[in-house]
Amino acid sequence: MKLYYSPGACSLSPHIVLREAGHTFDMEQVDLGTKKTKSGADYTKVNPKGYVPALVLDTGDVLTEGPAIVQYLADKAPAAKLAPANGSLDRYRLQEWLNFTTSELHKSIGGLFNDKLPAEAKEIMKAGIAQRLKFLDAHLAKNDYVMGKEFSVVDAYVFTVLGWGKWVGVDVEAYPSLKAYMGRIAGRPKVQEALKAEGLA
Repeated sequence: MKLYYSPGACSLSPHIVLREAGHTFDMEQVDLGTKKTKSGADYTKVNPKGYVPALVLDTGDVLTEGPAIVQYLADKAPAAKLAPANGSLDRYRLQEWLNFTTSELHKSIGGLFNDKLPAEAKEIMKAGIAQRLKFLDAHLAKNDYVMGKEFSVVDAYVFTVLGWGKWVGVDVEAYPSLKAYMGRIAGRPKVQEALKAEGLA
């Protein structure tokens, strides 16, 4: 398999999952401005959407969209227990959390990187984000990980997205349970491997 990524972008989530699952994989960095890969190839030939992540499977098929990729990777390494079994209620809970992360956290926190967004709009967005973080903080006050006692693919995604907060004025450390959670995830050896590989640690 081959992961196309940009350092610290949402592709960090499947990158972490690849390592946690023990998959063998290659990586190629993408310049999201020029849409060129490190080798000079046109990334839009891999993913016409032009953003990361993209995962090229051994069959040559290409998967895009982080929540889909991480579930695929988890299902290909069931022994790693990174996602509940397909068809179980817990699997739908996992999808519920992945949808929450992608729609309520990723798009809102990620949107704050847009320099053309008026200051007033950013403040409105930050108020909404604060409500989501308060909800997540209360959940993590009672759970070590998003799905309970065990690390799952959701944690890789939440960790990635909340990590952007320091760059856009969203203070995750103001929430004690979230702060402790981020420390727990960051301390995982495979997460450290991924961060180092992307030049982030």
